[in-house]
Amino acid sequence: MIVTLTANPSADRAVVLPAELVPGEVQRAVSSREDAGGKGVNVARVVTAAGAPARAVVPVNAHDPYRLLLEDTGIALDLVEVAGRARANLTITDPAGETTKLNLPGAELSAGEVSALVEGVVAAAEGATWLVLAGSLPPGVPASFYADLIVAVRDRWGADAPLVAVDASGAALAAVVDGARPDLIKPNHEELAELVGEDASTDDDVLASAARRAQALVPDRVASALVTLGADGALLFGADGAWRGRAPKIQVVSTVGAGDSSLAGYLLAALEGASAPDRLARSIAYGAAAATLPGTQAPTPADLPDGPIAVSDFATPIATS
Repeated sequence: MIVTLTANPSADRAVVLPAELVPGEVQRAVSSREDAGGKGVNVARVVTAAGAPARAVVPVNAHDPYRLLLEDTGIALDLVEVAGRARANLTITDPAGETTKLNLPGAELSAGEVSALVEGVVAAAEGATWLVLAGSLPPGVPASFYADLIVAVRDRWGADAPLVAVDASGAALAAVVDGARPDLIKPNHEELAELVGEDASTDDDVLASAARRAQALVPDRVASALVTLGADGALLFGADGAWRGRAPKIQVVSTVGAGDSSLAGYLLAALEGASAPDRLARSIAYGAAAATLPGTQAPTPADLPDGPIAVSDFATPIATS
């Protein structure tokens, strides 16, 4: 079982334009769709679509239209009642695949709602293999929330506690790395740089910079790190080594949710007992598949790209050309 938490869920609205976005102008859309979003929800949707067991813990108002979208996904849900409504995220994509996102902050959670959410996650984690803590935190939730939650889950379940994967950024990710030693983090290149207090925009060599930063964290502060690099593939660092995988060539439709699908692919392979290189290859395949689909549509095994994903030991990295 994979249990996910989406503390700051969103109704993801995707709009496709016939030409590039022109600020200040009126443009007609070619199409649009709306999905129940949020990183943990996205991971659970992909895992469920692959036929593996997953449950999503989500704070949601009983009268929120988002709840209908969520129930329509068909994923198993543990809902925690809150007063506020889920936020809306708008994604605008042009024919070249250029994506513009507008993300709203989400409703504030009260102290009682935060406590109820912790209790819901701890209860749902019983018997799980992985617990995924993913996405931003809503107003009212301290930056230490994920770190404190990991401690609570491990205190409750001890040796039977699930492995913990964290897909977050900023202060929330820093708090986890500083005090909770997660089993896996999944930052992108920019989030990893921010985590170690550096500026990714100054990097001359993205691969070398990402490797240096990840290896400063793994395995002492983080058991393993999956670093997604978009069109450049991904890197995986663990106690037993480091690997690089190259992304297949695809026609990008929407990059929204691609990172979530990458994490889901990794976890699906991990549930099967796959080796580290195979987990990385599955992660890249799922991320690429998601990028070929509109909106935040969850890829299925049938959507995965044809052919193997090239993975090598990072000591002899694959050429970038």
